[in-house]
Amino acid sequence: MNKNILFINLGGIGDEILFLPAIISLKKEFPTAKITLALEKRSSAILELTSLIDKTIFVNKTKSGMINLLFKMWFGKYDCVISSGSNKLISIMLFLSGIKTRIGYNTGKLSEKLLTTAVQLNKSTYAVKMYHRLVSPLTSNVTNHPLFDKVELKSKQNGTILIHPGVSQKSISQGVVKTISPLEWAELINYLAKSGKKILLTGGNDDKDTIKVIMDNLSADSKVEFIDTHSSLKNLAELISSAETFVCSDSAPLHIAVGVGTKTFVFFGSTDYKKLIPESSNITPIINNYNCPIRPCLWEHRATSCKELGCLKFDLNSVANQILLN
Repeated sequence: MNKNILFINLGGIGDEILFLPAIISLKKEFPTAKITLALEKRSSAILELTSLIDKTIFVNKTKSGMINLLFKMWFGKYDCVISSGSNKLISIMLFLSGIKTRIGYNTGKLSEKLLTTAVQLNKSTYAVKMYHRLVSPLTSNVTNHPLFDKVELKSKQNGTILIHPGVSQKSISQGVVKTISPLEWAELINYLAKSGKKILLTGGNDDKDTIKVIMDNLSADSKVEFIDTHSSLKNLAELISSAETFVCSDSAPLHIAVGVGTKTFVFFGSTDYKKLIPESSNITPIINNYNCPIRPCLWEHRATSCKELGCLKFDLNSVANQILLN
């Protein structure tokens, strides 16, 4: 039977990549279904990676934006709506939409009454698994990590180390620090370059200032090639797929690397790496032994980074050796 399915997932591009396996699994169950994704406009680049989304609805996370979404739900003739939101008001909005099948997280007795299925929310697991539980009432298919049908996987270039130092500009503006400084990235690259490996550096428009500081602080004998992916997520994914080793921050490129199967090392500070990477020998979190009683603290105990940032202080020579020896 043909179905018209609406997914609602608001967040950054990383959130959309982590949510994608749920869409993949449901599309396998209902291959002729029409898929609509309601998302924030800043995350529209997900369309460069997958062909499974037939239509998008861009949502502003404001009162008027949510009312506008409700109007579109009324007139969209959807058979099913699946929302990843954990706000207790989500179940009310889904109920008011009049859509027959309404699936969301169990946020209390109200959600149990207003949703046709209230799924248990487990925030302590890998985010892909957390999101995927939303489609489990409708399919037994399981997709364990992101897959990108629009990305052409490239042959691995032996001896290459690709570096992507960037993070979301929105997170920076909100006072969230999730990676080492540009000067520290330059120090790490100088160590890696001594190995004779081919070092590639990449980043988009948001990373221009970071890239400039890094390039300006490289040693004269550090041969590094910068590759501009022209802010294309598809181009970045194909570049990551071609690298033997990928080194990045806790950001969207990490989730792309998981999807394309490249051996990856990723810096983690105040966030919980167990929620953001799968159990895989292919993905190695770079973490230090900083003794903080509330670590991981970001999102668990605070919405911005602390001033000390002790969790992001590393012996970069040791980090370079860790990357080179694995």
